[in-house]
Amino acid sequence: MKTMRAQVLTRPNHFELQEVPIPEITADEVLIKIKYCGICGSDWGSYTGKYAEEVACIPLTTGHEFFGVIDELGTNSQGLKIGDRVAVDICKPCGTCYHCRIGEPLLCTEFKQIGIHLDGGFAEYVKAPWKNVYIVPAEVSDEKAAFVEPLTACLNASKKMDCKIARSVVVIGAGLGIIHAALAKARGAAPVIVIDANADRLAMAKEMVADYTINVKETDPVAEVMRLTNGVGADYVLEAVGSSKTYEQAFKMVRKGGKIEAFGICADDDYASIAPVQFVLEEKKVSGSCAGIGYDWADALNLLKYNRIDPTPLISMIVPLEELEQALNEIRSNPKLIKVLVSPEISERVILYS
Repeated sequence: MKTMRAQVLTRPNHFELQEVPIPEITADEVLIKIKYCGICGSDWGSYTGKYAEEVACIPLTTGHEFFGVIDELGTNSQGLKIGDRVAVDICKPCGTCYHCRIGEPLLCTEFKQIGIHLDGGFAEYVKAPWKNVYIVPAEVSDEKAAFVEPLTACLNASKKMDCKIARSVVVIGAGLGIIHAALAKARGAAPVIVIDANADRLAMAKEMVADYTINVKETDPVAEVMRLTNGVGADYVLEAVGSSKTYEQAFKMVRKGGKIEAFGICADDDYASIAPVQFVLEEKKVSGSCAGIGYDWADALNLLKYNRIDPTPLISMIVPLEELEQALNEIRSNPKLIKVLVSPEISERVILYS
């Protein structure tokens, strides 16, 4: 039996680099050789045991932001060939439950995602349904292709938020929040305001997309948003941190009749204190968005192909597969790190930030 290297989460806060069997595919699957797999903020939650549902899947090879090349095709595969550069819709809804039947597959009662509930991309190979595979255009670099999955999640949130042209948007969080801000700007939002506690990330946000940035270590973010919006409040606020405190701030800084887009995932036992009267007398609105699915992949690849969104400045470092656990902890301690890619094809890390 052929084997591969894989980082297996065997218990919270512990990855083991193991030699495991290369996945065997069915007639409806393809085998993908991984080139890059990005580290997501939710990977830290899975790693530390923050999310109970994911912990229940241990032992598991995590990693859902992957890009690679088709190495083997199932006999039922169509429109694909060995060697194709591909990204994968990681979502696997059941297709038959109530939510799936009414067009809400992300709310499927048996919902599973590759790299979150099923073995994923922190390995040399991963398998996926051929129908979930999207060919990456030649114009999209390998590094950009590693951003397809997180871009789909941001794109789904952008569609749900449905920002109108010339309306103000606040994004809380300057990690993936920078991509949220870029999508808001692409929709014609004005101004676009990004909030964070990390000066380096705020500088990146300002350079790439933001009209204003707010450092919470220096300024009360609610008061500053009110100042920048002439006392009205923001038309839209997108929370991309996953903290009860920042959700509470979001409700305070959104205007009457405004909308909050909930994107950041809090721990299972983290609760925010919100005044229900605001939903009635101030007609504030909230919607949630948890991931991209289906056509979001085609849309994300199109945005990357035509350079409407360029995430490459966010890549801080590329590390070998062997350094996954070390990189996870470095992201938490090094303020210069934004996006880190893991590659099973390299033996030494590549540092891209100065």
